[in-house]
Amino acid sequence: MRLLTRLRARSDAAYDNAYHHKLRGRIWRALRGTKYDEYHDADRPVGFSYSNPFPPYDMEEGDERTLLVAAPQEDLLAEVAEDFITDRELNIGEMPFHIDEMTSISPDVGEPGTSGTIESGTGLLVRIPPWRADDYGIEKEGEQAIFWRPKHSMEPLKVQLENNLDKKHNLFCPEYLPGPSDTEYDLFDSYELIKTFAIPVTVSQGEEFTYVLSKWKFGYTVRDDDHRRHLNLALDTGLGEKNALGLGFINISDHGK
Repeated sequence: MRLLTRLRARSDAAYDNAYHHKLRGRIWRALRGTKYDEYHDADRPVGFSYSNPFPPYDMEEGDERTLLVAAPQEDLLAEVAEDFITDRELNIGEMPFHIDEMTSISPDVGEPGTSGTIESGTGLLVRIPPWRADDYGIEKEGEQAIFWRPKHSMEPLKVQLENNLDKKHNLFCPEYLPGPSDTEYDLFDSYELIKTFAIPVTVSQGEEFTYVLSKWKFGYTVRDDDHRRHLNLALDTGLGEKNALGLGFINISDHGK
């Protein structure tokens, strides 16, 4: 489920590509005092993800932008929406916005047999644990997790994406339902790499890391109801790591038949 928010620029501003930390802070502020507050520093997927304010261009006063916040928990989005209604000023770093309107939407990959394309709206963070490096023939980088790069082949990327989605499935779906790794098919039919890039990301006040990210187009054909649930979960939670920092947000870009 998603909260689609229409924004209006309150003044001229340059687009800030380092929006992640500031926007995350605004969402956590909306969740302050709720049952989700305890997950702020927890070592587990929180369950929400969000887009960048798009389109990502410099703006003049009065220009419109759109923000999407997604989560599998409807009540989490309700808490965010209530806060956005109460305080319609949304400042993301040096980008000042007014919240004009909000709409709830529920994208769905479709019934079994449906084909389509899912595209990453923000870069995916995929890291390979150092203890798995030998399994993939990858040279270790000390005891640090290894950022996935095209030279590492597709296998570790597929495994890490599936394992990460498994964790989210365990958190947000009933125990009796099979998770992504319980199936005999891949999550996606095709993997088209658009680009890899490195960006500095502020993860907390005064703490900045450079992450190697990748953008993708994923082709899919819904195999069964379980596969449909897995793909829709990815739409709600994001793919890969650090979704609460705005990484791994995905959209259905082509909904076939």
